[in-house]
Amino acid sequence: MIPELSNPSVCMRDPQRVQEILQSMVKAGSNTVQVISDFDMTLTRFAYNGKRCPTCHNILDNSKLISEECKEKLKELLNTYYPIEIDSSRSIEEKLPLMVEWWTKAHELLVQQKIRKDMLAMVVRESDAMLREGYQLFFDHLYEHSIPLLIFSAGIGDILEEVIRQAGVFHPNVKVFSNYMDFDDSGVLTAFKGELIHIYNKREGALLNTGHFQELRTRPNVLLMGDSLGDLTMADGVQDMENILKIGFLNDKVEERKQSYLDSYDIVLVKDETLEVPNAVLLYLTGNK
Repeated sequence: MIPELSNPSVCMRDPQRVQEILQSMVKAGSNTVQVISDFDMTLTRFAYNGKRCPTCHNILDNSKLISEECKEKLKELLNTYYPIEIDSSRSIEEKLPLMVEWWTKAHELLVQQKIRKDMLAMVVRESDAMLREGYQLFFDHLYEHSIPLLIFSAGIGDILEEVIRQAGVFHPNVKVFSNYMDFDDSGVLTAFKGELIHIYNKREGALLNTGHFQELRTRPNVLLMGDSLGDLTMADGVQDMENILKIGFLNDKVEERKQSYLDSYDIVLVKDETLEVPNAVLLYLTGNK
């Protein structure tokens, strides 16, 4: 067994089952593995030194590209909709239209700000965004072993890519599904492209991108990483899946959400700001025991 799985932050409903999935994946070989991960609060830190770290949207919302008036409106939206997003007493069906409403309103506000494409790198550089401790090993190891990493995010793709680019880990094996900005010829934001991806419709996002999963047909073993129950459907586009190991980061409202996470994820990491456990799993799957 992987020693890191006995870390105090690790909770498992069925350790035996986790062991079986891991053994089955090891037997199949790392060339049958793909990793599908959420970004905000999964690959990035939830908090650092007691202070919340920004999501892709926050990086933009808190930047100097956004007027004070717009910041106020975005904050009102957050205060209205975030409690709904994490409310364990509401069903996903009930939350869906409200999440669409939130994302759509937020995107409309951002478009009104005439954001310039060439300012995004600076905004990321000046932000407090941080990838989780151990990110270098995580990204580099996947790249060295040619294991595809799909980052599936309800955030903003342009910002997300900039975060991993500035961290020096945007390797060719990384593919991103997210909400991308559409700029006009003079580099000013005019809209967001394509279908909206929000926290609870990742399943549709997965099914819309069948081409990607088609290419990875020879990789039916999935390591899935997320921090919300909406992330559990990110692998729904994977064809003929053999094994899936789901690792969930439980960052916030631990007591009230713990049971639903244990019921849904194979491994639940409670208030863990590192990638230590996913890294240990990857090293195990690639034979670096």
